[in-house]
Amino acid sequence: MKTMDKKPKSMPPQIQKDQPGDQYKMNPEPEVIRDSYKGSEKLQEKVALVTGGDSGIGRSVAVHFAREGADIAIVYLDEDKDAKDTKKMIEEEGRKCLLISGDVGDEKFCQKAVKQVVKELGKLDVLVNNAAEQHEQNDLKDISKQQLQKTFETNIFSMFYMTKAALEHMGEGSCIVNSTSVTSYRGSHHLMDYASTKGAITAFTRSLAQNLAEKNIRVNAVAPGPIWTPLIPASFGKKKVGEFGQNVPLKRPGQPSEVAPAYVLLASQDGSYITGQVIHVNGGEQVGA
Repeated sequence: MKTMDKKPKSMPPQIQKDQPGDQYKMNPEPEVIRDSYKGSEKLQEKVALVTGGDSGIGRSVAVHFAREGADIAIVYLDEDKDAKDTKKMIEEEGRKCLLISGDVGDEKFCQKAVKQVVKELGKLDVLVNNAAEQHEQNDLKDISKQQLQKTFETNIFSMFYMTKAALEHMGEGSCIVNSTSVTSYRGSHHLMDYASTKGAITAFTRSLAQNLAEKNIRVNAVAPGPIWTPLIPASFGKKKVGEFGQNVPLKRPGQPSEVAPAYVLLASQDGSYITGQVIHVNGGEQVGA
């Protein structure tokens, strides 16, 4: 698999179009995994389900898990080409990959997806709740009821649905890793509904960890800061994309390849004494615990 193996880019990111949602080419391309990343069988013969695994952080997590020896199921909405590209990367690591398309905001779909994973891959050891959407609005009155409901359905309701279904097949030693965000801790004036869902995810992670501790099922989260993924140019205009990540101490956005190893830690035996915690991968921004 051809991947980037250079020093993380410090240049401001760029896109070709001015409007959110337009077709774009990311420059530089997101780094999925370093060529120098050596798998050491941390997840050998495990089965992991990754929501939002078709691109960005989810893709990087899936490929890292595969290099560590896991078979992967990816749940995604409708980005078939991206999902197939990710599947190819996973298969090049010598692991199986199951693609499941659908809306994680639909509880019945989540139940069907989990059943399909267990049927086709044999079990479920690790659940990564990563699917999310965001829509920039600078004024509260511009956040419609429809947008609010959809953001919460995708970002936090889905975690309840998917986790409830997964727990029917998970036992002692299994683990759950949720994607929260730096916005859970410092807020975001133009992503008020998105930041609110991320705050809910942090609380959900801590509460679920307490609930499942006696069963020895660990629950943790990762809170990325400004990470260079397709979600960024799809959400913001050219000016904000060009400034993206420049206001953190490291003065650049992070690459997905710099976030995914935190998920490996939390999903593997290396994280066996970690539960109810959040790992902050944010370029040095100081946040409260």
